[in-house]
Amino acid sequence: MKKFGVIFQYEIMNYIKNKSFMISTIVIAVLAAVILFLPSVFDMSGILGINKDDTDNTADNTEITDVIIICDEKDIFAGTGIVEGVLNDVKIENVSSRDALVDKIENDENVIAGFVVKNATDFEYVVNNSDMFDDMTQRFTYAMQLLSQYNYCKENNLDMAEIENAFNPVINSETTVLGKDMMSNYWYCYALIIIVFMVIILYGVMVATSVTQEKSNRTIELLVTSADTNSLFFGKVLAGTSAALLQVGIIFAVILGSYKINRDSWGGLFDKIFNIPSDVLITFAFFGLGGLLFYVFIYGAMGALVSKTEDINKSAGSVQFVIMIVYFIGLSQLNNVDGILMKVLSFLPISSYSAMFARVALGNVSFAEIAVSFVILIVSTIAVGILGSKIYRMGTLRYGNPITLRNAFKNLKHE
Repeated sequence: MKKFGVIFQYEIMNYIKNKSFMISTIVIAVLAAVILFLPSVFDMSGILGINKDDTDNTADNTEITDVIIICDEKDIFAGTGIVEGVLNDVKIENVSSRDALVDKIENDENVIAGFVVKNATDFEYVVNNSDMFDDMTQRFTYAMQLLSQYNYCKENNLDMAEIENAFNPVINSETTVLGKDMMSNYWYCYALIIIVFMVIILYGVMVATSVTQEKSNRTIELLVTSADTNSLFFGKVLAGTSAALLQVGIIFAVILGSYKINRDSWGGLFDKIFNIPSDVLITFAFFGLGGLLFYVFIYGAMGALVSKTEDINKSAGSVQFVIMIVYFIGLSQLNNVDGILMKVLSFLPISSYSAMFARVALGNVSFAEIAVSFVILIVSTIAVGILGSKIYRMGTLRYGNPITLRNAFKNLKHE
């Protein structure tokens, strides 16, 4: 390991001097900064839904173009104003027949839907194309219920407003969260899991490609004569990990700094994502780094098993499959982080980098569990690093067809 420092410095400088590395870092950082500065440069209050001090004036000045057609066959809504009150964000037009209603829906681009009111309890909703989030049926059902209440009060000489206040009083509530606020923590947890997944895949493949390229152009034959394979392997892997941390750190710093400067302009819209508790951030840093090292060591070893860069996917495909499975299971279980599946995953080195972080952010976990999980991850990472360096030493000078992991382990046993 005497040449480790030289190799590490050489490899990290290769990343930094790489044009694609620098350009991608700068482009992503600048693009993120530009987006976060937009509300300070342009008036985006209408899009963001903030700074609406003049709400009434805005509402009055906004032209309503969407139209709802009503065919009230028995005129049960006539003179009540209920439909106009419930559907106050659209224009209401009345027609005398269902055919006229259908004709307007099909031929008038401003008409979004229509209702055929058959009696006090039955109606038909007619729409050209049904939207996934269409709530018009629910809203008109509420209008029908209000009509029923209105008619009952009218027939029995009752004050509808008084009854409404009696049955629907204004309730004031206050929530005190003693543990974890899952609603607030969910989105940054989701985002950070995606980020660490992308970093592992991206830099794992980059390290594997770097190892394979040295084999394909025979550079490795010169390297192994001037430095031991442990120095080469660990220097390359740790340089790739450091490059990942550098790139992600720069982008994160730009995003956090830009948002902090423009927070008021955004109206605190992303506070739930960027206001990450310190304990969660520390857990993410340690487990994220451990998981990154764990998989990059594996990718480095996989790169040594092939002689051509086009064979990397064959060699590392099983590793990527495991990462994908862990990723999707982790995201699907964010609503049940205290379940048995997430508890098991939080102690496995292949998944603890995301599962334990999710449990700390969203669930109940003791410090002892965190410590045990982290120790398992560190020990596993060291073991994978040592095993990876042996596979690297065994595979670097072997050319030809890709070496399978099974044959690699057999060869290691005979050494």
